[in-house]
Amino acid sequence: MPWEREALWERLKEPLDLLIVGGGATGAGVLWAATLRGLRAALVERGDFASGTSSRSTKLLHGGVRYLELAFKRLDRRQLRLVVDALHERQVVLGLAPHLARPLTLLTPLFRPLEIPYYWTGLKLYDLLAGKRRLGGSRYAPPEEVARLLPDLPKTLGGVLYRDGQFEDFRLNLALVRSALGKGAIALNYAEATGFLLKGGLVRGAVVRDRLSGKEVEVEAKAVVNAAGPLADEVRHLLDPHLPPLLTPSSGAHLVLDYPLTVGLLLPKTRDGRVLFLLPWREKALLGTTDLPALPGACPRPRPEEEAYLLEEIRPLLGDLSGRVLARWAGLRPLVGQGETQLLVRDHCILEEKGLYTLVGGKWTTFRLMAEDLLERLRRDLGLAMGPSLSAHTPLVGVGPRGDRPEALYRNYGVEAEGVLALGERPLLPGLSHVEGEVLWAVREELAVKPLDVLARRMGLALLDEKAALAALPRVVALMAPLLGWDEARAKREEEEARAGLPRLC
Repeated sequence: MPWEREALWERLKEPLDLLIVGGGATGAGVLWAATLRGLRAALVERGDFASGTSSRSTKLLHGGVRYLELAFKRLDRRQLRLVVDALHERQVVLGLAPHLARPLTLLTPLFRPLEIPYYWTGLKLYDLLAGKRRLGGSRYAPPEEVARLLPDLPKTLGGVLYRDGQFEDFRLNLALVRSALGKGAIALNYAEATGFLLKGGLVRGAVVRDRLSGKEVEVEAKAVVNAAGPLADEVRHLLDPHLPPLLTPSSGAHLVLDYPLTVGLLLPKTRDGRVLFLLPWREKALLGTTDLPALPGACPRPRPEEEAYLLEEIRPLLGDLSGRVLARWAGLRPLVGQGETQLLVRDHCILEEKGLYTLVGGKWTTFRLMAEDLLERLRRDLGLAMGPSLSAHTPLVGVGPRGDRPEALYRNYGVEAEGVLALGERPLLPGLSHVEGEVLWAVREELAVKPLDVLARRMGLALLDEKAALAALPRVVALMAPLLGWDEARAKREEEEARAGLPRLC
């Protein structure tokens, strides 16, 4: 990384109010909220920002239709509260980054008479819980309309149309980090916490190793937050290897299909009781997701049985789509508690152990609420002086009108698209909407240091089309090399590493 990384590394040597371990949605949300409240905060991430679960979501900002159903079936107030909180936060996020988040229309097809009142009533209740923050009322769509929207569906009794939110998860994660950097925070990718500093038996900092250079620094902080998502137990075990596990990770696999869609498709019942989504995403279709127990790990891949499950579930409705798979990826949900993963509440948890604060659970939609809950806990426990919460009303970097900026670039960069184009308008590959300026921008402005940082978590191409990302890889390396000082041998190693890591996206 150019001098900016070195400058950030040097600033880790200054005493901090808050050190955050983990650079996904949870950690980035805490960094942004803490910085807005006047805390001296730093974030370290052992991989790239959003390289795990936070770039591998279903891309939905939603309250959770399935959670609402579970709330009433199981009389579970926690599920209901999660839905209400998420519907509120959905509207907040749409306002914070309107270039990265937008409303999305979804259709639930109806095939049996009793489904009509059941799903219509459920989605009307979903509207009711959203209140003034709803994105538009749900309504019944007659069979002819359903056939126009999704011609490949078998004959239906109509459907229910409703509105939820969709967003670019990896770009929102990066926007949170960069917005915090712009207000004086510190954030470093490929920086790993290898142990904790103790004072009086309490955690008051961490030893951080730069995975690119190998150098280490002792970072002192009044509070340390473990925001490592599915790897949170691994971080806890740096403090005490005998601590009992807090999480039951589950795998959520997704497939990207070459299949045109104008609306999303919600299938409320699969053979294992899950909800299935087929969503329009970047001119393709995103199919997900699974919910299987999994071992924690940094770079999960979809298991063959997960891919088979998704394709089998969609086959009776839209036919065999196995030949249209462009990309596949999986993320691990950091579910709090023990038991059947499908029934565990997607709520968040704050746990203090010897001064280490672990913030886990929750969902992308509620990242901001999780961060503010954590900060209030630190205020009460440690007496940290901080200003009022501003995270619900402070726009993120890139916000502004689209104007005549190209849609594909605006969707990633907002008003910064002009700066991207100024660095190079030539397409990265013939037929791609991505331009060479995006690679240069990623390195200069977005802390990208490896080819997959660019292809997967800056542009999103590797998430969308694995073959296209592989074809673009040599040009990405050629553009990155002079900026990062790579000689020919180093550039070759980086390309080989990225080629090997592309199926896992890291």
